[in-house]
Amino acid sequence: MLACSRSLNSAVVSALRLLRSNQTAVTGQLERPLSTQTDGEVRIAKILKEKFPSASSLKVVDISGGCGAMYEIHIESSEFKGKRTVQQHQLVNQALKDEIQNMHGLRIFTDVPQH
Repeated sequence: MLACSRSLNSAVVSALRLLRSNQTAVTGQLERPLSTQTDGEVRIAKILKEKFPSASSLKVVDISGGCGAMYEIHIESSEFKGKRTVQQHQLVNQALKDEIQNMHGLRIFTDVPQH
């Protein structure tokens, strides 16, 4: 995990650039298309889909280069309506409380669908 943490900043920058361009992710010697999810991404998405069944949009990205140390989550759900951003993030953190124990960091972006 320590070696993974050292390259975390460059992995974060690379992941954000790739999210914008929707190209193939290249981290060190590992190359994977963004459409291929890691086990961690699948597991976290499953938990969030169960906790927020009315989510109209959900995206989970391992931004640690594939080692599972840091994730970025974008979730849009009507369940966030009327809640402040910090409350929305607390709901996501609570849903992932067991998963978070094994992470170095988590970036959360929440929103309410615009109808």
